Amino acid sequence: MNNPFDWSAGYASRRSPVFARNIVSTSHPLAAQAGLAQLQSGGNAVDAAIATAAMMTIVEPCSNGLGSDAFCILWDGQQLHGLNASGTAPAAWTPEYFKGKYGADTKTPPKRGWDSVTVPGAVAGWMALHQRFGKRPFAELLAPAIEIAERGYAVPVIVQQKWTNAASLPEITQQPGFSEAFLPRGRQPAVGERFTFAEAARTLRLIAETKGEAYYRGEVAAAIAAHAKAHGGAMTEADLAAYRPEWVGTVSTRYRGHELHEIPPNGQGIAALIALGVLEHFDLGALPVDGIASQHLQIEAMKLAFADVYRHVGDARAMKLTPAQMLDTAYLKSRAALIDPKRAQDFGPGHGPQGGTIYLTAADANGMMVSFIQSNYMGFGSGVVVPGYGVSLQNRGHGFTLDASRANVVAPGKRPFHTIIPAFLTKDGAPVMSFGVMGGDMQPQGHMQTLVRMLDYQQHPQAACDAPRWRFNAGLVNAEHGFSETTAAGLRALGHRVEPFADSYQDYGAGQFIWRLGDPKVEGYAAASDPRRDGQAAGY
Repeated sequence: MNNPFDWSAGYASRRSPVFARNIVSTSHPLAAQAGLAQLQSGGNAVDAAIATAAMMTIVEPCSNGLGSDAFCILWDGQQLHGLNASGTAPAAWTPEYFKGKYGADTKTPPKRGWDSVTVPGAVAGWMALHQRFGKRPFAELLAPAIEIAERGYAVPVIVQQKWTNAASLPEITQQPGFSEAFLPRGRQPAVGERFTFAEAARTLRLIAETKGEAYYRGEVAAAIAAHAKAHGGAMTEADLAAYRPEWVGTVSTRYRGHELHEIPPNGQGIAALIALGVLEHFDLGALPVDGIASQHLQIEAMKLAFADVYRHVGDARAMKLTPAQMLDTAYLKSRAALIDPKRAQDFGPGHGPQGGTIYLTAADANGMMVSFIQSNYMGFGSGVVVPGYGVSLQNRGHGFTLDASRANVVAPGKRPFHTIIPAFLTKDGAPVMSFGVMGGDMQPQGHMQTLVRMLDYQQHPQAACDAPRWRFNAGLVNAEHGFSETTAAGLRALGHRVEPFADSYQDYGAGQFIWRLGDPKVEGYAAASDPRRDGQAAGY
C-alpha cells in the first residue's frame, strides 16, 4: 500500500484530504461534479477530464475559455502519454510583422488584442484525447457545460475576485467583444449573482455535434477569422484548419526514488525538473521543513532552473539544446555546487550558446489517471471575445520574443514559450500521483515546493498544498501570508529580497493532487484541492 504520510499533520485550511476510488479535483465545484458524473455514468478518467475542462470554460472564464490552450499527461493503465495542445503562430507572424506595426524597438508581441492570439489548441486537445482514450459519446461530455452556460450559475467568491481584478483594466475592457460577454449589466457580476453565457453554449453545441470540426474547419472557424480580419488581426481560416495537437511523451528526472514527469518544451515544466535535479544533491529531509536552510536551498535551485529555462527554452524544433542536455546529471551536479548555503546569489544560464490558468486531475477505479491544464494565460487572455460564439481567446502570442538570437523568437506555425504545465509522478514505472499547480511562473515553483514537502518531509498532499509558499519573481522572493516571519528574516540575512506579492491575479498558484494509495479498485486514491481557489475534490 502506497501510504507514506502522517495524515494528522497539516496547516490551517478549510479542507481535508478526500478518499475515493473515482475522483476529480479542480478549482470549481460544478466542474468537479460534471467530471464525477461521467465516472458515475460508466465513463473513464479521460471522459471526466473533458467534461470538467468544458465546464471550466464557463464557470471560471477569468482563467480559461473556448479559446484556450491545453496540455495533458495521462496514465492509461499501462503507460504515460503526453499531449501538447498549445497553439501555433498565424502564418503572417514574423519579427518584421510586429516591428512594422508597433515600432522597431518592440521586444515582444503585444499583451492584449488580436496580435497576442495564437491558434487556440484546447478544443483540439479535447478531441484528440477523446478519439484515443474516450469511452462515452463526445456530445454527452459537453452537455453539462452547455446546460450551465444556458441556465447560468452563481459566481463564487474567488472567481469574482479574479474577474474584478482583470476587468478593471482598460487594456482588457476595451478589446472587441469583451464587455458584451463579461460585463453584463455594464459591470462584472457580484458574488452569488447569476451569470449566463448562451453564446458559449452555442459554440459548445457546435463542437459537440461535429466532434470539434466546426471549431477549426467550419462555422466557428469562419467567425473567428472574420473577427480577426475586422479588428486588424492576422489569423485566418487556413491557420485554424492547419492546426493539430501533438502527442509528445514526457521528460523526467529522478527525485528521492521517484520520477517526476513533465511535458517537453515549449513548456516550462523542465524548470521543475532542473530544480529538483539540483536539490537531489542536498539532504533536505535533515533540515526543518519550514526553516531558513531548507527554503534557501529551494529558492536557489529554482533560480538556477529559471536561468537556463528563460535563456534556452522555446518551441522544441527551434531549441539549440535538448531537454536531455539540460537535465544531464553531471551538469545538474555542477549547478548544485554553485549554491552557497550561507548567501543568496544571482545565477546566469549555465549552458553555452550551443545549446490565468485552470488545472484539473481525474482518476478512475481502473487505474486511469489524467493530469490536464488549460489556460487563457493572463486574466481573460487577450481580452478578445468572438461575438455570437463566446470564444474568449488566449494571449499566448505575448510569450514570444522578437529577438532572433533566442529559441523562442516568433515565426509562422511556431509554438511560443508556455507557462502551463501538468505534472505526473511515478515510482519504478508505476503511477503515484497526478498533479499540477496553476499560476504563471509559480507553476514549476509549486511543483517543486509541494513535492519536496511530500517526498522529503512526508507531508500528505493536502498539507503540502495548504502550506504557505514563496515565489521567486523578477529577483524578489515573495512570501505568502502565513509564511514564517523568522524564516523570512533569516532569508533576508542571507541576501534574499523578501517582499510581499503585488500580483492579485496569479498570487501563489493553486494546486490539485490525486495520490494513488494502492490498487485503485481497493485502496483507491487520496486527493487534495487548493484552498486558494473555489474548488473541491469530489469522489465516490
